[in-house]
Amino acid sequence: MSSINWSEEASQTFIDFGRYFVPEREQQIAAFVDLIPAQDQPFTVLELCCGEGLLARALLEQFPTCTVYGLDGSPAMLEHAGRQLAHYGERFRPQLFDLADRSWRQHPGLVHAVVSSLTIHHLDGAEKLQLFRDLAQLLEPGGVLLIADVIAPASRAGVELAAKAWDAAVRRRALEIDGSLDALAYFEREQWNMYRYPEVDGIDKPSRLLDQLKWLEQAGFADVDVFWMQAGHALFGGRKMG
Repeated sequence: MSSINWSEEASQTFIDFGRYFVPEREQQIAAFVDLIPAQDQPFTVLELCCGEGLLARALLEQFPTCTVYGLDGSPAMLEHAGRQLAHYGERFRPQLFDLADRSWRQHPGLVHAVVSSLTIHHLDGAEKLQLFRDLAQLLEPGGVLLIADVIAPASRAGVELAAKAWDAAVRRRALEIDGSLDALAYFEREQWNMYRYPEVDGIDKPSRLLDQLKWLEQAGFADVDVFWMQAGHALFGGRKMG
């Protein structure tokens, strides 16, 4: 598998503008937290592409006994997350990785949850299925895999609706946060809306949501479901049987 060609410039853009560009990001983070089964004893969460550390922070706050391994392919992201979460000490462990490479898919001991946000759309369909199979091996029985990502609508009408809804979500956030449309102007100028500009960066490989749910079942997950969806972004996942 080849490396994901994600630039440090893109990382900085996401740090600066993620709060505008990710639809209802707070809702997504809250849903992740609600969907992870609580544990009294210490447990481990593996986060694929932890970014600036917002989801990791929510997990560390909600679950005082958990340790989050924050993996990311961007040194800038890891450095930023490390600073933001430094007061959690060894409970947050940043680690550089290549999503497409399989060598990182080993872990000392089973993990309670694997979470991922805006990550796996950089893999093609066969790579996603292999990832799901590998992650099933990392999880303890009853552990959960939760994925928030952009998906490929099944029809042209769905693509157009996703593009329109994403523009509207960024517009709403820009007005809520700044009272201006500067962030929306940047979103449009950079052609960030992959549904409106599907061939801009060449690294996006979104898959249909239905296909990914089937792949999760093929990989051995039960209770596979979609928990949230808006503007072409979906939160879905399943539980390891056993």
